[in-house]
This record gives sequence, C-alpha cells and structure tokens, in this order.
Amino acid sequence: MGLIITALVGAGCAALFSIYLTRGILAEDTGTEAMRQIAAAIQEGAAAFLRREYIFLSAFVVLVAAVIAVFVDFDVLDKFEELGIGEQGNLTDLPRTAIAYVIGAIASASAGYIGMNIAVRANVRTAAKARVGLNPALRIAFSSGAVMGITATGLSLLCLTTLYLIFQDVRPLVGFAFGASSIALFARVGGGIFTKAADVGADLSGKIEAGIPEDDPRNPAVIADQVGDNVGDVAGMGADLFESYTGAIVATMSLATVAIVTVGENENAVFDPSAIIDYDSDAFVLPLLIMGIGIFASIIGTFLVRTGEEASIGRLLWALRTGVFGAGALVLLGTAVAVLALDLEFELFWVVLVGLVTGQVIGTASEYYTAYEYRPTQNLAAQSETGAATIIIGGLGLGMLSTAVPLLAIVAAIGITFELAGLYGIALAAVGMLAPLGITLATDAYGPVADNAGGIAEQTHLPAEVRQRTDALDSLGNTTAATGKGFAIGSAVLTALALMVSYSQVVGIDTFNLLEVEVLVGLLIGALMPFVFGALTMLAVGRAAKEMVNEVRRQFREHPGIMDGTEQPDYTRAVSISTDGALREMILPGALAVTVPILVGALISAEALGGLLVGSIAAGSLLALMMANAGGAWDNAKKYIEAGALGGKGSDAHKAAVVGDTVGDPFKDTSGPSMNILLKLMAIVAVVFGPLFI
Repeated sequence: MGLIITALVGAGCAALFSIYLTRGILAEDTGTEAMRQIAAAIQEGAAAFLRREYIFLSAFVVLVAAVIAVFVDFDVLDKFEELGIGEQGNLTDLPRTAIAYVIGAIASASAGYIGMNIAVRANVRTAAKARVGLNPALRIAFSSGAVMGITATGLSLLCLTTLYLIFQDVRPLVGFAFGASSIALFARVGGGIFTKAADVGADLSGKIEAGIPEDDPRNPAVIADQVGDNVGDVAGMGADLFESYTGAIVATMSLATVAIVTVGENENAVFDPSAIIDYDSDAFVLPLLIMGIGIFASIIGTFLVRTGEEASIGRLLWALRTGVFGAGALVLLGTAVAVLALDLEFELFWVVLVGLVTGQVIGTASEYYTAYEYRPTQNLAAQSETGAATIIIGGLGLGMLSTAVPLLAIVAAIGITFELAGLYGIALAAVGMLAPLGITLATDAYGPVADNAGGIAEQTHLPAEVRQRTDALDSLGNTTAATGKGFAIGSAVLTALALMVSYSQVVGIDTFNLLEVEVLVGLLIGALMPFVFGALTMLAVGRAAKEMVNEVRRQFREHPGIMDGTEQPDYTRAVSISTDGALREMILPGALAVTVPILVGALISAEALGGLLVGSIAAGSLLALMMANAGGAWDNAKKYIEAGALGGKGSDAHKAAVVGDTVGDPFKDTSGPSMNILLKLMAIVAVVFGPLFI
C-alpha cells in the first residue's frame, strides 16, 4: 500500500512542477504590441476550435458511456465473474467501467487542453526571447513542452492510481483507457486535419502560387496554420501520448493477473483462475511505481537541457539528449530499487532496460532517417533538383526502408522480454519505454511552439537572426517529433499485443489458429483497417486543403490590396474553414475504429476479432512508421534547402521540396500518429466488449 501511495506522490509532484514551470513562462516578456496581437489571434482561434470539438465529443462520450453501462457493467457482469480474474471490492452495484470511461475521456481532453493553453502563451515569449539568444528561446519553448509532458503523465498516474485504490480491481481501468483512447483518436484526427489543411493550403497558395515567404502576414491562411500547430501538434499530441502512457500501464496491470496466478514455469505453466489475488500484489503495483519514478526522473532531466549560441542541429540534439538520457538512467536506477524493495525477480529490471533501449533504438533510427544532418534526408533533398515527382518517389522509398530497424528492434524486444518475464514482460517493456515520457514528450511538444514563434517573428518583421534561431529550433522539432512518434508506435505495438492477450483471457480463448477461416477473415479485415483509416484521414486533409487554397485564391483575387499591404486578409474565414472541415471529417474515421471490432465480434465470432487485432497490429505498425518517417524527411529536406543548400529559398529545388513537404505533412501529423491510437483503441474495445461475444 505504501508503494501505491508513492505513485500518488509522484503525480502530486508533477502537478507542482507544472505550476512552477507555468509561472516561470508567464513571467517572461511578451514582446511588442504587434507580437501580442498575433499571439492573441492564435489563442482565440485555438480555444474556439477546441471548444467546438469538445462539445461534439461530449455527446459521443455520453452515448458510449451509456452503452458500456447497459451492456458491459450490468448485463455481462456474471460472465466476468466466471473468469475469476480480480476482485470487485464493494462497488459492484455501480457502472464502474462506464464511470472510469468518462473520467478517462475528461482526463485525456484535459491533458490536451492544458498543453495547448500553455503553448499558445509560450509562442510569443519564445519569439521575444529569440531576440536575446538561442538558449533563452530554447528554455522557454522546452519548458512549455515540459508542462504538457509532466502534466499528461502526472494526470494519468493520478487518475489510474486513484481509481485502482477505490475499485481495487483492474477491470475499471480498462474503461479509463478506453475513454482516453476515444478522445485521443478524435483529437489527433480532428486536430491533424485542421493543422494540415491550413498548412498545406498556406504553402500551396502562398509559397508556391503567390511566391511569398512562409508565415507572411499577407497570406490569409497564416493564422489558421499557426492555430493548427497548437490544436493538432500540441493538443492532439497531448491526448495521444496521454493515451499511450495510460494504455501501457493498464495493459501491464491486466497481465499482472497472469503473472500472479500462473502455476509452474515455462512450457509447463498453467493459468489458475481460482487463485485469490490481492489488489495490492507486487505485479499490480510495479508499473504504477515505475511510472512514478519516471515522473521524478523526467523532472530532473528537464534541468539538464542547455545549449550555447551555435545554432547547429547536432548541438541542439545533444542538448535534448542529455535530458532524455539522464532521465532514462534515473528510471533504471529507481526500477532496480523498486524491484528489490518489492522482492520481485530481478529479471523485471532487465525487462525495463530492454524497453528503454528499444525506445532509444527506434528514436535513433527515426532521427537518422529524418534529420538533415544525415545522408538519407540530404539525398532526398538532392532529388528535388529534378522536380516534385522525384522527391515524392524518394520520400516514399525512404519511409518504407526506415521501417526495418524499428520493427526488428520491436521484434527483438518481444522475444527477449517474453523469455525474461513472459507476457507480463512484454507489457512491462512498454512501461519502461514510456516511463520518462514527461521529458520525451517535452522534446516533441516544444517544436510547434518554436514553429509558432518563427511565424510571429516573420509577421512582425523581427530581425533576421531571430527567425534563424526559431528556424533552428523548429527544424530540430521535426526530428524530435519523428523520434517521439517512434516511441509512441513502438509502445503501441507492445501495448496492443498485451491487450490482445487480455482479450483472449476475457473470451476464454487460448490460441488464435490462423488455419481457421474465421480467424483468417478477421486477420485480413484487421490488416485492411489501417489502410482504410489512413485513406480517410489523408483524403480528409486533401478536401479541407482544397477549400483553403480556393479561399486564399479568392481573397487574393477579390482583394488585390492584400499583396501590396493596403488591405488586410480575412484570417477568421480561413480559421473557420479549417475548423468546419476538421470537425466534419473526423467523425467517420473515429466511428470506424470503435464500431468495426464490435461488428466483427458480434457478426462473425470472438476468434475473428482476435484475428482482427493481429492483422491490425502487423499492418498498422509498419504503415505508421513509414508515414511518420517519410513525412519528417520531406519536411527536413525542405528546411535543408532553405538553410542554403541546392540554391536555397526560391530555387526550383525549393519549390519541388515544398510540394514534397505538403504531401508529407498529413503523413507525419495526421494519418501516421493516429495509427498507433487506432491499434490500441481497437484492442481496448475488444477487451471491454469481449464478454458480449462469448
């Protein structure tokens, strides 16, 4: 019990540290009046979008919660009891899963909102600090990312630990994870469609057609683009990583049941559902404790991030690596102490080590394929010299090739951790991978803040060296974003596998035989799902971007004074187009992710649903990696040229690279990152509704 309380203390420290960072950020200079006006417009647009999005999602949450309460918490409670898994405590008369689902949805939305709320205030302060130097600007942008990272991890750990103490049962936590995944998927898809519709529209109509610089105040889509950075790349990402963190903990605790009540070892082990399991047993407590340690490690790691005035990607990368590596080392040290304190097998320490190393391998591979310091992105940029077609071909090939190392690392991690600690070990490896998420997410979330800061600098005509500093931070942000997506995808595979095992326990199926027709049919449907989902989100961005391009063209055509500065663009209209398009287009992909697993289980069989999970994990993980890395490489190839290579800005190579970047934007910021949520959401839906298919 004392160690469970330790997790709550870690969550409390996360809240206090977030408040400390927020106060420090808000105390900084906000620059000139013109800078404050642009920042206020971004804040207003971002808040308006989230308000409309959350109103829609609240209706969805109420509907799903009612379904869970009626069909899961009450009607099939007896089927859960027959499995003998877990204790129900004294709260069996409550719709526990439905209550936890609503709390998970609210917490996920809150994580995204808090992150966005600080990001839209840090952007103008980062721009103001960039007038002083690179390191002050990095500190503000990184601190804003740290607020979201520490808040998301602390909020998840607080909610999960509290629910576990109240219900003394793992099952309601699956409902919490379901709520977090539901909101994360809609937030990622909706925010991603918003930001990429605005970004692609602004690039095509502004940089390519009108020949004006990026973030030029004459572009009607420029404010929508900056709003999108916050609602998609900050709020959406915050909900996304909150869900990843939550899913890893819940999956591990679900499999702790197997770890505790398995009698025998290796191939002679058998599952004994009649064993009595205490809710505070060591295998249940360990993932909560490791995540609490990770919060303390992440807080310490944030103080290690420093850089000088040399604006090189290598120097900036090492500034961030120092914090991430320091936090990882502290997680390992704390895990060793925790394992010994709980008197568990020391193999579990090695499992966490494998998770951390695997995450770093995935991140390093993503960095190699996306950072323009390395040959793959430099070669990709060179392909722009022969036009847009060749750079698009090259980016697709690079993305496909980049999947090899991360997937092989995941395969190795699965094999090693299974040998060390069985199925429980596979899930615990995901916990180890995400334990320092507070600082890992900070290295990802600061990128949109730096991007916004650069836009503010451009729009208010700050000195050229200010934009150079923000561009350096922004370019690094593209690389760290690809690294963060790699962590999310890697943990998604491990977590989805663990949830698939939990599903097999719920429905009482020991194996999914691929020679059975129903399983094979389910597998093929599962493999199809990521492609259909990816197609829907890509097409949605295309349609919304088309509306944006037409609107910008209309304003340029009907108001020629915009180009010579005698008329003001209608920024509000562009923001409205992105908002309407995102809210309209996010419904179908999100609905498919929830309904398809239920339909397969209900109309075919529980075995077919198991096959669906297998197929979705295999196809979805590869597609997500390919999209994330190809998109990051296209973006940084453009920035490599903008830094002076191959003719620099305005050259034919640059124009081709901009086209490649517009293709890559929805790859890396909409479809790709949504894919890992899709995998876990379908698995969680299967676990929650599995008893209906017995």
